[in-house]
Amino acid sequence: MSQPDATKTAPGRIVGIDIAAMLVADPQRSIAFYRDVLGMTPTAEQARGAEFTLPDGSTFGVWRDENATSGSVMMFAVDDIDAAIARFRKNGATLTDPMETLVCHMAFGKDPDGNGFVIHKRKVRD
Repeated sequence: MSQPDATKTAPGRIVGIDIAAMLVADPQRSIAFYRDVLGMTPTAEQARGAEFTLPDGSTFGVWRDENATSGSVMMFAVDDIDAAIARFRKNGATLTDPMETLVCHMAFGKDPDGNGFVIHKRKVRD
């Protein structure tokens, strides 16, 4: 009898990608490019960036990052932010403590090559 895959049954597992994003030096210029040149409509916008929810339900974002002028970041969706952070730290990841926004909880990390990633839990909306 085979053992169940712990990555599919353990709390705190990655369950998908919430956002794929570009880190940019000038968010307003990038928003204008994706909106005016590529025809994407921002679904959430603020001074430091915007998100574009695409017809297939995926989300793309452009965000100013104080520590980078270009690059990319993935926001990995998890089912339990606290369990995920504990689990990934136990496995050797360095992650920030979770921060809360109006719509989510997230913790920031880097992979061995310095690529940024975010452990991300959306809040339940009514």
